[in-house]
Amino acid sequence: MPDTMPQASLIITESAARRIATLRQSEGNDRLMLRLTVSGGGCSGFRYGFGLDEKTAPEDLIFEAHGARVVVDPVSMDLLAGCRVDFVESLRGSYFAVDNPNAASSCGCGSSFSV
Repeated sequence: MPDTMPQASLIITESAARRIATLRQSEGNDRLMLRLTVSGGGCSGFRYGFGLDEKTAPEDLIFEAHGARVVVDPVSMDLLAGCRVDFVESLRGSYFAVDNPNAASSCGCGSSFSV
């Protein structure tokens, strides 16, 4: 498994960690991690992607906090360094959110950004 103490930084909030733990429990798989990706698209140029994964590639970066793990591929990490991953529950719904200091702008829904 790849190193869990990568050079790049990613902050996982307690709320995000609790949600990841809930998802692991509901799936009955303690090995699941949240995979965060960035791909082209969305209304601002790049789009965040979230999924559950129990496998990693040798080049993946794994971040751990509050008992939860988030895995990011190196290409996505170029755009995610220093980000804060949170889980938000509001009138708009419940969702993972990324506070990205690298983004020059983001869309109103927060699911895409530009650099």
